[in-house]
Amino acid sequence: MDYIFLGFFWILWCAAHSLLIVRSVTGYLQQLLAGRYRFYRLFYNFTAVITLVPLLFMTWGMRGETVFSWQGCWQILRIMMLLSAGMFFRGGARRYDMSSFLGLRQLNSGAPHLLLSETAEFSTAGVFGLTRHPWYLGSLLLIWSILPGYSVVDLLVSTVLSVYLVIGTFLEERKLLAEYGDAYRRYQRQVPMLLPWSRQAAENDGRSL
Repeated sequence: MDYIFLGFFWILWCAAHSLLIVRSVTGYLQQLLAGRYRFYRLFYNFTAVITLVPLLFMTWGMRGETVFSWQGCWQILRIMMLLSAGMFFRGGARRYDMSSFLGLRQLNSGAPHLLLSETAEFSTAGVFGLTRHPWYLGSLLLIWSILPGYSVVDLLVSTVLSVYLVIGTFLEERKLLAEYGDAYRRYQRQVPMLLPWSRQAAENDGRSL
């Protein structure tokens, strides 16, 4: 029963985190708040962090016996996943405007474009030639490699977060298509959505949305 409640709270956090940036919600809030909407990204990030902290403490307190450990040759895979996650995070940070991501740039310039970069252009340089969403992919890799061993609670939370990230990627794709149209469709044909497969896979991603 404790696992069910924990899973429910994590699903609730993920759902609220996604709902607050759904296009219909942000569009309504932008009209309602007018000039005050420039504080929204800052509020969104603050709310996400402040509600995440008690969840993390609850999860850590419920961790029990380890049921899976990265041992032997599997440690090599874990290290590769951690290094890859770091590469995707670093590559994404070089493209994304961190001031926009944190919500600071909006205080002066208003609402940013969805790319959270200084220019609304699509680039295939660096990790963006491998995946359209390097931070989502990096987060997935990190979730499953950050711990040397996983308890039942860890596996539960990791699964919930993984599903959330995959769903979030598809939702992000829909928003980007709605805002950038053909320009984003061309980008879809060049680069895979999440996993760095072939160009054909990228084209299939674009047709599936």
